[in-house]
Amino acid sequence: MVTTDQQYDDAVQMCRDLFLKKMHDYGCAWRILRVSSLTDQIFIKAQRIRTLQQKATQRVDEGQFSEFIGILNYCVMALIQIDKGIADQPDMSEDEVLSLYNAQIDLAKSLMQNKNHDYGEAWRDMRVSSLTDLILQKLLRVKQIENNDGQTLVSEGLVGNYQDMINYAVFAIIHLENS
Repeated sequence: MVTTDQQYDDAVQMCRDLFLKKMHDYGCAWRILRVSSLTDQIFIKAQRIRTLQQKATQRVDEGQFSEFIGILNYCVMALIQIDKGIADQPDMSEDEVLSLYNAQIDLAKSLMQNKNHDYGEAWRDMRVSSLTDLILQKLLRVKQIENNDGQTLVSEGLVGNYQDMINYAVFAIIHLENS
């Protein structure tokens, strides 16, 4: 039986492969984006997924699967921006970005493993639509934290929310691959 860790790694590898191809085409132009701009990009993708889930027809030939990949990759970009700050110009090599990408994924996967242990792989019984709603809820939380200049009183901050969104996106990708 394929383990959650293996399925996770396989899903992330697809996301990483696309990320690297886009890095080849565009460089790291995303380094100029503020974290709030990345949040809005993720919101657009999550909202589109929800719309696709609710409507019978689709006019653009990109479905939920590619949007969840985009959510994961934008979350990694946001985490890198939180860690490194924004740049005025693209300022990183592909190797440096890949190293940072992998480090952020490792942190998110570790969080997933800990939560998965405590929750008993409950995600396996969840619907993709519920994962979409959880991502949207996390985005609304992130926007509120951003509006509060990153300050929270008792809640997890931006990093934890982005890591959770990465993990929800991975779970959705796994579900979509298996359906």
